[in-house]
Amino acid sequence: MMKRALAGFAAASLIMAGCAQTVALAQAEPAAATEADVSVNLILIYSLQDGVTPEDFEAWVRDIDYPKMRGLARVDDFRTYRAERLLMGEGEPSVQYIEAFAITDLEGFIAEDMGGETIQSVMGQFMGFAEAPQFIVVDEVK
Repeated sequence: MMKRALAGFAAASLIMAGCAQTVALAQAEPAAATEADVSVNLILIYSLQDGVTPEDFEAWVRDIDYPKMRGLARVDDFRTYRAERLLMGEGEPSVQYIEAFAITDLEGFIAEDMGGETIQSVMGQFMGFAEAPQFIVVDEVK
């Protein structure tokens, strides 16, 4: 399982590193920004692996993921959302969970924080829960 987690993390790191050229457009305002000014610039979408219960995963989010990731200096905001249902149409959402990050210095986050002990630990655990997560750098259309 650890090899799978590390392989997934390596893939995620490559995806994020490949997006580094677009980071300048996706960065939030300087550190003086207020909470209302913080812009989301990283989205994760994923479903849970077979055998992982939502209750176990969500307990991990509350107890481990939120405190560690929100404790990073470059993370202004981080929230995990459970996809409940489609607003229109039949069927189920294509993913079970969506995470939204507001990172003040995305380049620094990728270059320095991604390799750090906190993120390595969290990502190792996360990859044991998530099936094929996509890490998407975004920029608001203005």
